[in-house]
Amino acid sequence: MVDLLIINICAYLLPINLLEVLLFHGYISLAWISIAIATKFYVIYRYTKVTHILKLLFRQFFFYFLVVYAFIGFFKQPNMSRLALAQYVIYIFIAISTLKFLSYYLLMKYRERVKGNIRNVVVIGKNKKTQQLINVFNARSEFGYHFVKQFCPKEKNFDIRDCFSYIVQRNIDEVYCSVSELNNNEISQFINFADNNLKTLKFLPDNKNIFAKKLKFEYYDYLPILSLRDIPLHNPINAFIKRSFDVLFSIFIIFGILIWLGPILAILISLESRGPIFFVQKRSGLDNREFQCFKFRSMAMNPNADKMQAGKNDMRVTSIGKFLRKTSIDELPQFYNVLFGNMSVVGPRPHMLKHTDEYASKVDKYMVRHFVKPGITGLAQVRGYRGEIEKDSDIQNRIKFDIFYIENWSFLLDMKIIVQTVLTVFQGDEKAY
Repeated sequence: MVDLLIINICAYLLPINLLEVLLFHGYISLAWISIAIATKFYVIYRYTKVTHILKLLFRQFFFYFLVVYAFIGFFKQPNMSRLALAQYVIYIFIAISTLKFLSYYLLMKYRERVKGNIRNVVVIGKNKKTQQLINVFNARSEFGYHFVKQFCPKEKNFDIRDCFSYIVQRNIDEVYCSVSELNNNEISQFINFADNNLKTLKFLPDNKNIFAKKLKFEYYDYLPILSLRDIPLHNPINAFIKRSFDVLFSIFIIFGILIWLGPILAILISLESRGPIFFVQKRSGLDNREFQCFKFRSMAMNPNADKMQAGKNDMRVTSIGKFLRKTSIDELPQFYNVLFGNMSVVGPRPHMLKHTDEYASKVDKYMVRHFVKPGITGLAQVRGYRGEIEKDSDIQNRIKFDIFYIENWSFLLDMKIIVQTVLTVFQGDEKAY
């Protein structure tokens, strides 16, 4: 957002002789975002080198320079000053480069001196590779990794359950495993543990068999690290796109629908049963943090609202509530959650705290769904897995679709899910009760 502000302010202040001012500003903003997505300009990690940032800057501005100059020919602007345009590109290159390196430097110093933005890590294995990694963690404090403990699987008293307990109790963020010191069963246990406890798991590639898998390469200094799961929404550009859409879409729904539909429903709900208009319930959100989820109240007041899902022919559901639930109108207040940042328009559906505790212990990889914000609708819901969970396969299939969504997110996938959700509302869903 700051970069977009810079490129637009400079374009406004410099004497470029623009005839189509709004067109040019829209053009350069769209061009900047499109090129940034293509070049991964904003994908910078705590261990990213300065040389890589320089490469990103030159790549971004090379294509941006070409696109900006192409504006003259595309839109027939013979009066535009070529010299002022060149000055414009140079000025924004200096401004954005300075800002980028300044923020990079300050963040490094913040981690190094203030000890903020720190990730607690443990290392599994004791060999030359793991010692090199520990040395990197200790020597490069600006990376923001706090090395806590090393476990040696080859020791006789090593117990993987003690290792897991330690990681949970000490609030460890990331686990680095030396693959050569773990057998297949132990690797599987670490993978399942990391998925079910929201821990980032990475491997040191000291076993040739690991290269047969589709993994992500990263470099800490000059040491290669393999990452097991790559989540698209952890990319800042993807997260920015999704959040921007969430804000715009939620504002459209709130001011286009809720502003007039809300008072009507409030009257109807109040006439049928006593109680508040909104039903507010604690749900599990991003990183398993609790948040208050809003809905239009569709049930009579009852003590089991936080313990038991609505079932078919549920006596607690009111007459107006049946209509609200059948049409999914009861979910509309969740667009306030989206605007506040607790939820997204599309994502895994948030569960009650009771169900999160229950399923976390009995459904494998259940906690993976909390790596992203929960959604008003999701892939599992448009594939028929919504509403009451009647058998184990319901929640298992729901989690499979949630994990697929998390690992394969795209903006087009979100659009497809939204369209399918709207169609389902009009066509009706037999599990909407």
